[in-house]
Amino acid sequence: MINDKAILVGVDGSHASYKATWWAANYAKHAGLTLQIVCAYSLPSYAAVSFDATYTAMGDDNAAHSDAQEILSKAKAIADEQGVEATTLIVTGDPASVFVELSRNYNLIVIGNRGKGGLAERLLGTTSSSLPAYAYCPIVVVPYTDDDGNLMHLNNTITKVAVGSDESKWGLKALEIAADFAAAWDAELDVISAVPNMKGSDDEGVMASFKDDLEVRIKPLEEAHPDLKINKQIVPGPAVGALTKASYDHDVVVVGSRGRGGFTGLLLGSTSQGLLQHAVGPVYVVPRKYVEAAETRLDTVPSSPAEVKPKALDDIKGVEEVPVAKAEPEVVEAIEIKIDPERQ
Repeated sequence: MINDKAILVGVDGSHASYKATWWAANYAKHAGLTLQIVCAYSLPSYAAVSFDATYTAMGDDNAAHSDAQEILSKAKAIADEQGVEATTLIVTGDPASVFVELSRNYNLIVIGNRGKGGLAERLLGTTSSSLPAYAYCPIVVVPYTDDDGNLMHLNNTITKVAVGSDESKWGLKALEIAADFAAAWDAELDVISAVPNMKGSDDEGVMASFKDDLEVRIKPLEEAHPDLKINKQIVPGPAVGALTKASYDHDVVVVGSRGRGGFTGLLLGSTSQGLLQHAVGPVYVVPRKYVEAAETRLDTVPSSPAEVKPKALDDIKGVEEVPVAKAEPEVVEAIEIKIDPERQ
């Protein structure tokens, strides 16, 4: 069955994945959810991937399984420190394929980005293995560093949320999810609509048309969330640049993952990795399949897709729930200092 009381986070031993675990645990605590932590590995590439910068002989499943348990113990300890109930899963097989199958069962998956050997590198690196392209639930990608290698600080409380808006069904779904997310945190919502750079005498009329369209899209949000502070921005130029800029002063940026033009077309085309590679804050991706599956139930955002049949864990090849011992406090403290020295 779909587990609408838990979120999933992927870990692989990189500090980026531990940072994603911290964000996921913080969000789960705020929302009153439990956490399922998944460590995925594939034996043929295990030596090349190497968890925690260690080397294990290719094909040594016992050693790989042991390392995965150690990784899970550290991630679970991060969740335990925040008082979040967490269960742990080991997955053997192609991580991208397994995560797509697991996405049928959850309303949110969290992964880290920009860490050496990070899980996102394998899940987002190519179109064929792009998790946002094929997932059945939203994905949050948490950055570890900025483009210059500086560690990114994550706030305990979300106060500002940005969302890319256009008239596509993906854009509308992202807008609804962003409003629900911001309202849950009592945060401000900045709705950003990117428009082409215009030249000529009709600029004012065209801009007025874009503003009117934006007002129409926002009106249902104002009715659903009368206490939510919503700011509107019409931004000239490419969508990816506007959203990347927004990531510098917002705690989360929400975007649809596919569509024709506008914000929703930017995650799978030539500029697809722009936002995910350069954002300095978490990016909340609303995937195409999630929207398509939920089209008949648009009034239930962000509930699980209506026509996606969930799979029991026992029916997903390679998934095993395992108990793990909690990592020692000093180990957890060292990890937390490494992933974010500024966090209190």
